Amino acid sequence: MREQKLNCWEFKKCGRERDGKNVQEMGVCPAAHDDSFDGINSGRHGGRICWAVAGTFCEGKKQGGFHVKRESCVQCDFFQLVTRQEGASDGPTKLLKFLAGTNDASFLGELTYRFVRAGERFLVQGAVEDTAYIIQEGTCLTVVEKNGALHPAGHSSRGDIVGIRGLFTGEPREAHVEAETDMHLWVLKKHQIDNISQHNPELLALVTEIVASQFDSKGPVADRKIGKYIATEIIGRGAYSIVYKAVHRDLKMVVAIKMMRHNMVVDSGFLLNFRKEAQIIASLNHESILKVYDFEERYKTVFIITEFLAGESLRNLLVRLGKIPQLLAVKYLRQICSGLAYAHEKGIIHRDIHADNIMVLPDDRIKILDFGLACPIGTEDEQIGGTLAYQAPELLEGGQADRQSDIYALGITAFELITGKIPFAAHEIMEIFQSNNQRVIPDPSHFVPGIFPELKRFIIKASHHQKAERYQDISEALRDLAPLPDQHLTAMSREEQQNSATITFRYTEKQREDFNRLMREFSRRSSELDIEFDVFKNQDQ
Repeated sequence: MREQKLNCWEFKKCGRERDGKNVQEMGVCPAAHDDSFDGINSGRHGGRICWAVAGTFCEGKKQGGFHVKRESCVQCDFFQLVTRQEGASDGPTKLLKFLAGTNDASFLGELTYRFVRAGERFLVQGAVEDTAYIIQEGTCLTVVEKNGALHPAGHSSRGDIVGIRGLFTGEPREAHVEAETDMHLWVLKKHQIDNISQHNPELLALVTEIVASQFDSKGPVADRKIGKYIATEIIGRGAYSIVYKAVHRDLKMVVAIKMMRHNMVVDSGFLLNFRKEAQIIASLNHESILKVYDFEERYKTVFIITEFLAGESLRNLLVRLGKIPQLLAVKYLRQICSGLAYAHEKGIIHRDIHADNIMVLPDDRIKILDFGLACPIGTEDEQIGGTLAYQAPELLEGGQADRQSDIYALGITAFELITGKIPFAAHEIMEIFQSNNQRVIPDPSHFVPGIFPELKRFIIKASHHQKAERYQDISEALRDLAPLPDQHLTAMSREEQQNSATITFRYTEKQREDFNRLMREFSRRSSELDIEFDVFKNQDQ
């Protein structure tokens, strides 16, 4: 069972949180009020970094600033609890697991050890240095100096890395870092990062995690800047990228930021193509295509800033439902065709159409993700699962991605939506390829006896082995799909048509039992009304 991460007022039972029992007499504690610390150590306001908040009232007396109370606070049982919990975290920003697991002796051999005493300032704001520090033991505070005053802004513990900018940007330090306890550190130098080869995927993965840790939600805002944006949380991880929710620091506009993994960007071919297509991709303006706002090249990788979408991937929807009802699938396919037709006219090929790269919004609108930014052609990797299943036969023969290969991928996606299966497993595709046979997809009516004839024809034609037998452009496919819903809806009364709705619940760990109780009641009432009810929980819950 996961250990609960309490805020200080929950642990100490002081009653000085907002609406607490002692607020009228003693006032709200600054740690429960100052939202500039929100998220640090996974706490609310300053609730899990209270030792850095001035003016708290603890053990019967009002405390001063963090320098004054440091010695007593580091002995506090709550400080010890938070330090243990954060140090024991096995999250992706904890780098010791990478160092312990790597077999690269040259990289490990260049790491040097440093001991820092409690109270020592070992990073200085304004200094230009090319080092960062991985914490083996101990804790430290990030402190911003402004107008002669010191403002605590972040907290780091075992496995964290501090001073990351020194490895990548050459920019002056934006804050001091001071040891709260005695610290055992490993020193990482810029040249170690610069010298990592594209042939060392293990260390490239380490570089990605080093950069990802910079934008951890528990870190200070100053460390979470990506150009004009401030990262707030990780919302997705894939084989080729890490996706953050972020906010524009001036406009307060919420965006999504995709950080490409370093093993992608170190490939000079990818970066060359990316730069060539970036301007065109950013100019795409279609209701069914994810809007790209901006690009940033920094930290030895590429950041793609896009609109933020509230919805779920078509893959998640497919997993929940098993297969997609025909009319709904046609609605989705028409929108995908419309978006692809627009992009193809602009000279942009998607390269990786499948259910993972399609987002379904709450009103059943579709957004196509990752135009021009998909995985390298021909890549077969256990992390990306079935991508090979959507690649046109000519790509395995060394052909270039084009409109017909996008159409093929869409045909396979349509087959999967309707039947709930992909027509060929990866090993079957390779066997067919090696035997020089043609890939002939199974008749979808074997899996869906009542399939619309027009939809069956679309799937078979789009997925034909021979390019010449496929639709020659997406507009032709769209014309075949366009009348479908109207033709078949006329035979169905409005009362008989199935509707669907997506409801998003957000709850804390403390509310989990209440949430489960609510879902049981919701399910019971839905069953009484003969309404289908599904619950899809995020994978991290």
